[in-house]
Amino acid sequence: QVQLVESGGGLVQAGGSLRLSCAASARTFSPYTMGWFRQAPGKEREFVGGINWSSSRTDYADSVKGRFTISRDNAKNTVYLQMNSLKPEDTAVYYCAADTLRPWAVATLSHEYRYWGQGTQVTVSS
Repeated sequence: QVQLVESGGGLVQAGGSLRLSCAASARTFSPYTMGWFRQAPGKEREFVGGINWSSSRTDYADSVKGRFTISRDNAKNTVYLQMNSLKPEDTAVYYCAADTLRPWAVATLSHEYRYWGQGTQVTVSS
């Protein structure tokens, strides 16, 4: 079992930046892909991006390509989501999620991720 804790959310003006962190912990070691998802009020949860265990592969939603960057530090069991040029439409609760079944790939569907964090709010003002 993997426990995930997000941090770094907050309020930022449009055009600004935030960096989210997701710290993972587990009783036994297991490599995992980490995905980031977000859910805005009244909308379905959507894939933002993901990174595989070795950092050899990343994938991003079209809406965030060129603005968001995912990285990871496996020594610290932490994955980061650097968000630049934020827009009001980026406002949502952001979740990190771990996929331990396919650590070489980047899944894009929420049901492919077994473990989820509690979420952190990101609000972008116009």
